[in-house]
Amino acid sequence: MNKKLISMLAAVTLLVSMTSCGSGSSSCSSSKAEMTAVTESLTSEETAASTETTTAASTQATEASTASVNKCKDYASMTPEQITASLTLEQKVSQMLQPAVYKLETREMQTADYGSMLSLTDPLTSKEWRECIDSYQKAAVESEAGLPIIYGQDDVHGVYGCVNGVVFPHQIGMGAANDPELLYQVGLATADESKLCHVLLTFSPCLAQSADPRWGRTYESYGSDLEIIKSLSTSFTKGLLDGGLVVCPKHYIAEGNVEYGSGEDSKKIDRLIDRGDTKMSDEELEKHLELYKAQIEAGAQVIMISHSALNGVKMHENKEYIQLLRTKLGFEGVILSDWESIQNTSPATYHDQLVKSINAGIDMLMEPETFIEAKNEIIAAVNAGEIEQSRIDDAVTRIIRMKKDAGLIDDPLFEKLDTKQTETGSDEYRALAEKLVEESLVLLKNENGALPLKSGTSIFITGPAADNAQAQCGGWTLNWNSSPDKNIKGATTFIDGFRKYAEKYGINVIIDKNKASEADVVLLALGEESYAEWNGDTEDMELCGELGLEGNAKAISEAKELGKPTVACIIAGRQVILPEEDMKNWDSIVMCYLPGTEAGGIANVLCGGSDFRGKLPSPWYSSVSQIGTNDCWLEKGYGLTYGA
Repeated sequence: MNKKLISMLAAVTLLVSMTSCGSGSSSCSSSKAEMTAVTESLTSEETAASTETTTAASTQATEASTASVNKCKDYASMTPEQITASLTLEQKVSQMLQPAVYKLETREMQTADYGSMLSLTDPLTSKEWRECIDSYQKAAVESEAGLPIIYGQDDVHGVYGCVNGVVFPHQIGMGAANDPELLYQVGLATADESKLCHVLLTFSPCLAQSADPRWGRTYESYGSDLEIIKSLSTSFTKGLLDGGLVVCPKHYIAEGNVEYGSGEDSKKIDRLIDRGDTKMSDEELEKHLELYKAQIEAGAQVIMISHSALNGVKMHENKEYIQLLRTKLGFEGVILSDWESIQNTSPATYHDQLVKSINAGIDMLMEPETFIEAKNEIIAAVNAGEIEQSRIDDAVTRIIRMKKDAGLIDDPLFEKLDTKQTETGSDEYRALAEKLVEESLVLLKNENGALPLKSGTSIFITGPAADNAQAQCGGWTLNWNSSPDKNIKGATTFIDGFRKYAEKYGINVIIDKNKASEADVVLLALGEESYAEWNGDTEDMELCGELGLEGNAKAISEAKELGKPTVACIIAGRQVILPEEDMKNWDSIVMCYLPGTEAGGIANVLCGGSDFRGKLPSPWYSSVSQIGTNDCWLEKGYGLTYGA
């Protein structure tokens, strides 16, 4: 075999070994393209020799794959305890780790066989997600341990990071709708679209109570009423479970009650509220434990620990309260850490942080970038007697049981996975999301017969949220902090919604400012920037403040100058402080929260196709000085209808 052929085959071998979705679908496709270019450059003689060699390699790979599948078949007849006992210490520790996809190549998975994966690089289609996850899954079952992975994502309002997926209203809007049966259906739909991506573990629902709307994760809460939180979260979880997902409610415990100004200062980020300290008595805490008790009774298999602290102790090292999940609530599932949060516990070294967190009761570690170091430190700690072997065995057994119960041991390559739809973004699920949008809208003010809009009315639609899918979907949409772009495939924007229903309701839609004077009514779409977690922490909470959309103030001023009846629609992740003087010029005010991709529901209600039924899920404050007091602008439960 000549040197050129050897070098070509070496290149092919290298490309095969490096094939990975760690950089999204593009890395997979580029590897294939490079392999094609390599093989096309060979002569016919070299190609024949190459074919013979690669055929032999393929045969060996097939034999290895068959052996791996047989290993899974062996596992299928074994108990989780027996499977755990068959693993080496290194393999057990690998099962406890959850790397990020962008930090892990498939060849590393084939060597280490980590227990789970998460995150994304770029948004992918469901087909690309399947290809990406399947490549890691094949590597996992072909590893020496031969155990399949389970892939996790934050499907908090629809499948996360999927192009053309249906994005439902965020939890704050779900809380305003307060429709448990509808939430069950949303859970089923979310599970179906997630399975179309081969993502079987969802980090949702969020059980936080909304106590201070200045917190950046306020929109991830169903509101301030613990009974409503329990009812809605349980219904959603049951839908996810019946839809075939492994469910991980979060974040244990009472993270929404952190004190203003106590935010975590870590990794050069000084947070205002997020990840702060909750001061709470055992009596108060009991009410929050009830939320998790309901989740456990519903069948949740995983629980995620909060970044926050409770009474001065970070939850990731708070053994007393973590163990309550086992001793008081009887939880038999997997306890999962949150993103790198172990690294923000009190011990001075990473080694000691890992030891303390695992001994506190954490089974699976979301250490997305430092998983190799974590693995080495945990093994060293076990060998030094700092972590008992029995603690490792207990954690791994729970992880394997979770995957076995999810059907991954029996069907690691998803060959028997059943879905209702064949692709994400179906008309059925979009209609379901639109219905939830309709139910989530809260009518705050309606004077002078401004709403519903009457047939024959010409409306001028303006404002920075009018044609902005990024703003109306908010965080955790295609990416963490926000969608990468204002335009989202498949999304119906605020303007699109009125265009959709214009003919049905006899409405004339005007978007040209030069023709604004021809309108009978002005629809003013205002809102917040998209944000996630601490990026949404704010001091002022004002609609035209630091997180308000650029152009809010200008649009308000221009609408006032037109001197026409005005309907202000607020698209935001919290009940923002509205400008008092400007509100006097608004005949109607509608709180839309973060409606997701199906904003047509807004148009349908404003045109009278459905009545308002949404109620405020928490008090609406007119100033930050009212927060934490009994004073407010509008009380929890407030919401007008066309009949009142």
